Amino acid sequence: MECKTVSIEKRFMGRFPHGSDLLQEINKFLTQENILSGEIRIIGAVSKAVFGYYDSQSKNYIYISKNEHMEILNCVGNISVKDGKPFPHVHIALADKNGKAYGGHLMEGTIIFAAEFVITDYGDNKLERVYDEATGLYLWNI
Repeated sequence: MECKTVSIEKRFMGRFPHGSDLLQEINKFLTQENILSGEIRIIGAVSKAVFGYYDSQSKNYIYISKNEHMEILNCVGNISVKDGKPFPHVHIALADKNGKAYGGHLMEGTIIFAAEFVITDYGDNKLERVYDEATGLYLWNI
């Protein structure tokens, strides 16, 4: 097992704007605050959701869309650097009006109804992503 010890530099708490794209807002915030490693937690609701499932056979994401109001049961992720820019890797779990749960990798197109966040910045402890031949994914280079 490879691991790295980091310390917490800052913790931000806030909310993202109603009607905006959740992933775009996360990216905007990370760039604005220059957060290069950290964690993300979000609760709230969306009016539309787009999430993905990684097909390990084809090494591609399959996109799933839900055009309805859904509660965010859990939305967590990590922050690292890919291609020189902050990169959020975020998964989301949602529930519809009947309590049926859906989830996967957060994609652009997920529209916020209400979203409260906690973002933890690990400061100078930069984590970079590199291509992993075995999975076809960009994983941490620890």
